Amino acid sequence: MLITAGNRDSFNTMTASWGGMGVIWGKKTCFCVVRPGRHTFRFMESSESFTLSFYDEPHRKALMYCGSHSGRDVDKVKETGLTPVFDTKGVYFEEARLVFFIKKMYFHDVDPGHFVDPTVDTTPYPLKDYHRMYFGEIINCLLRRN
Repeated sequence: MLITAGNRDSFNTMTASWGGMGVIWGKKTCFCVVRPGRHTFRFMESSESFTLSFYDEPHRKALMYCGSHSGRDVDKVKETGLTPVFDTKGVYFEEARLVFFIKKMYFHDVDPGHFVDPTVDTTPYPLKDYHRMYFGEIINCLLRRN
């Protein structure tokens, strides 16, 4: 999936695979995680909403690019050929098969002291740059029908 935050004037997107959905606090929600060092983090922090978008196999190369290059250094839209769509609820890409528009509700920083399962692999954190979890209410959903 791509996590995208920002607006028409300035936005960024990143590939992610950690997240989920369900019901919490009586609302239909999604959650995702972003490390503080990622360029998208500042957009997540300054935005009231974000989108989670999902793609079919032909777009794998674009998602791989968005996950391995920083928006600080490259224009991901130009390099991938993805087409941004600027909706009043958020930025997403025309090529998406499924888009969730998410209104931020809560965030929580992963605390290594809270790992109770000793088999949890913490090797993804050699720099101790633990993810921030963002929980948000699903306010709209788009589904492409082929």
